[in-house]
Amino acid sequence: MTSQRILVVEDEPDILEIVSYNLRQSGFEPEPAKDGETALQMAEDLQPDLIILDLMLPGMDGLEVCRLLKQRDSVRHIPVIMLTAKAEEVDRIVGLELGADDYLTKPFSPRELVLRVKSILRRHQSTVEKSAAASSTLFEAGSLSVDPEGHQAYVSGIPLQLTATEFKLLLTLTRRRGRVQSREELLNVVWGYQHSGYERTVDTHVRRLREKLGEAQDWVETVRGVGYRFRKDPE
Repeated sequence: MTSQRILVVEDEPDILEIVSYNLRQSGFEPEPAKDGETALQMAEDLQPDLIILDLMLPGMDGLEVCRLLKQRDSVRHIPVIMLTAKAEEVDRIVGLELGADDYLTKPFSPRELVLRVKSILRRHQSTVEKSAAASSTLFEAGSLSVDPEGHQAYVSGIPLQLTATEFKLLLTLTRRRGRVQSREELLNVVWGYQHSGYERTVDTHVRRLREKLGEAQDWVETVRGVGYRFRKDPE
């Protein structure tokens, strides 16, 4: 069985070595990159299964790297975990809004990082498998249509540029249409794990999903104090 390839973008040698060692011990194949430009080229060339991306890089920082990754059709599907030494919430939110799938704040447990990597790869694979097994019938609501098999959503016939996490979030909401889903439930179903204090991750992804839905964003409803649901009928 071919090892899953993880691109590790980190300029601090000690952290790069620790992360790479723990990934190898868990059966992954780490590929190191020490700056943003190298990381972008390696992502294109290697097509890794996941990218671990440090925020504080020399030259092009991690936020800019993430933004460029998510703009390129050839690599935007690759899940990204961001590492940051900054504890400020704004840095985490910006990273998630740019399309990162998860984040860890330094100092972090290498074991937790590996668990996050495994969790994201599992749900990413699960999304692909479920989409392949799902009916090819489009889900439609007003101008919005979702194609599970093609892993694509459209508004008024125009394809949306959704990340893998955003698409799974939309798919989860549409498949449970009319049912209120708590943030904790969405964390478990979409992200594959549940961590106290990470509910803002759901809020950030829902906000970004709504922005991309544009005229169809009102289908995704906030139920205050509870969570979110996809409406049964338009307002």
